[in-house]
Amino acid sequence: MNPSSPVRTLMCLRAIACLAMAASVVSCCNDCKIPSTEGLPYEAATFEIEGEEAFMYGVIDHTTPGVVQALVDEHPEVTRIVMVDVPGSDDDPANLKASRLVREHGLETVVPSNGVIASGGVDFFTAGKTRVVEPCGKLGVHSWDEDGPDGGIILGNEVPRDHEIHAMFLEFYREMGIPGDFYWFTLEAAPPQRIHWMSDEEIVLYGLVTETVQ
Repeated sequence: MNPSSPVRTLMCLRAIACLAMAASVVSCCNDCKIPSTEGLPYEAATFEIEGEEAFMYGVIDHTTPGVVQALVDEHPEVTRIVMVDVPGSDDDPANLKASRLVREHGLETVVPSNGVIASGGVDFFTAGKTRVVEPCGKLGVHSWDEDGPDGGIILGNEVPRDHEIHAMFLEFYREMGIPGDFYWFTLEAAPPQRIHWMSDEEIVLYGLVTETVQ
């Protein structure tokens, strides 16, 4: 096991996006439904600027810190990142670096009513100075995994809680004001090949939003 870089792989993320969102249509409130992304290739995260809002799409990867830095440098008018479709990350250290830039510059994060974010996308969301999930916005979490020394797969919840491998995430959540219990919850909520869509109650319980929208 390499204790320095747990990886929530892109392969798992794409499988999760297809299986969890497209295998069946799930109602989340009244007529609201999770949009299907089956068959859509995910590309590196990008932003589309509309006034004070930057609409975010794609997988967070090694390029994302530079993209976020360019966003704040070139578009000082932007105060809010609207996370429309962010299925996860394939580079955890880069994700946390990009997320810290969001917090450093005091940006808001919003998951709109048609928004779907998961895995590392949820980490990025927690970096918002203020955070809102609109009705029917979806947040998905699961455990990370990595290759074991014997060629098998090690799951995050199989690693002792006092192991240093967890420190990167626990320190990040501490900086964002998110309780460490949320990290442990994500490890138990679903294995890497699946995803757990958080309930409104869970989102509030773990302090992921700073205000609620009815």
